[in-house]
Amino acid sequence: MPDTSEMRLHPIGTLHTPWTSIADCPRNGRQPNPAPDCAAKLFPEFLDGLGSLDGFSYLILLYWLGPQPQPRLSLTPPFDSRSRGVFATRAPFRPNPIGLSVVAFDGLAAPDTLKVRYLDCVDGTALLDIKPYLPTTDSEPGAAMGWLAAHATRTRASGPSSSA
Repeated sequence: MPDTSEMRLHPIGTLHTPWTSIADCPRNGRQPNPAPDCAAKLFPEFLDGLGSLDGFSYLILLYWLGPQPQPRLSLTPPFDSRSRGVFATRAPFRPNPIGLSVVAFDGLAAPDTLKVRYLDCVDGTALLDIKPYLPTTDSEPGAAMGWLAAHATRTRASGPSSSA
């Protein structure tokens, strides 16, 4: 097992959205519709990592949700009446506040800034990583949504999104 005593994360940039507080953020990136324009701005030392990103229509962004209230291992989602385990939700109150969004990539606004849509985080959130979204690898069309199936967000003709 690897030694995790010195685990460290280093932001590679910041995310820019219209939301200034957690309360302002949509429940998931597919709300509101239409999705507002957002941006991912990289720090200069990471710009070479953007090479060959053109041609991808979607990206996976990993980000640090920042200081959160005490993690909750169970919670009652605002749209449900039962208590659920945090790992069966997309709630931000996690032991490690790491966020993940599949975003539409609309190109570069500047050499250091990606134009994206479908983010659901507070403006200024620390960006941890960018990965290309690969529909042949990352999509599981027959995936079951468990208890969330009854609460699925339906904002596109393709059916329910998997966020909660």
